[in-house]
Amino acid sequence: MQNKIIKKVGVIIRPSTPELKSSFFELKKIFNTHGIEVYIDSISAGMIDIMGMEFDLLCQQCDTLVTLGGDGTLISTVRRSFDYGIPIFGVYAGSLGFLADVSMDELDEFAQKLASGDYRIDERSVLEATAIKNDVSMKIHAFNDIVFTRPSISNMIHVETLVDNKAFNTYYGDGVIVSTPTGSTAYNLSAGGPVLFPLTKVFTLTPICPHSLTQRPVVLPGEFSIEMKTQDAKALIIIDGQDMHEFEKGDSIHIKLSDNFARLIHRNEFNYFEVLKEKLGWGE
Repeated sequence: MQNKIIKKVGVIIRPSTPELKSSFFELKKIFNTHGIEVYIDSISAGMIDIMGMEFDLLCQQCDTLVTLGGDGTLISTVRRSFDYGIPIFGVYAGSLGFLADVSMDELDEFAQKLASGDYRIDERSVLEATAIKNDVSMKIHAFNDIVFTRPSISNMIHVETLVDNKAFNTYYGDGVIVSTPTGSTAYNLSAGGPVLFPLTKVFTLTPICPHSLTQRPVVLPGEFSIEMKTQDAKALIIIDGQDMHEFEKGDSIHIKLSDNFARLIHRNEFNYFEVLKEKLGWGE
């Protein structure tokens, strides 16, 4: 099926980096050269002293969102725009990311391909969670991971975990990472979890510094759901390393893969394994 020809893009710039103003105008000039209109999120616009568009309107008006920054900017944009189903790609300002993989030097060639529909869209799994605190539920989406961890460095926590409503494990240690395949190269990797191909429909449970050597990472099929609750007085839930929620004893979180996907635009020749080798220094 022919991809949509990109005619309008909405730009989100990494927060607190007004020095990216010149990069934005260079990006705008490149897109305009290929007949693509450029709009900018109002928060990003305010940072560089120009007029912008409210984020929700940006998602409704544009064909794709473009992040200018790094992987963190792209991750937060995925979560903010998730309900709109709009595709996203990242232009990196700094070093190559796992997600933001287009450089400013490559943008002219890529913009030409976007304007002719010559690109691909990868669908990546997203965690959908319902946190229940004091009998009040809160819906959460995570692109990389949800971390259930201790509130202070001096205490370990017990995390009771159920899979499809059946008792599965009680983790005792610093906590547990629930990771998507995309997030497998983030905190999950640092904690000894497996690297997963990003288009697989699975998720992992990876213990953080467990008190027992028999506690190992587990990969679960995407159709499973899990419930986690703490047997201790308090815990922290951290979403994609960006948002944090405090949990009390008796609170719980229910996690599954969303029925919808994050949609990332890539060049047709994009190769995940080449990025992986470069970022992790494999084969050197």
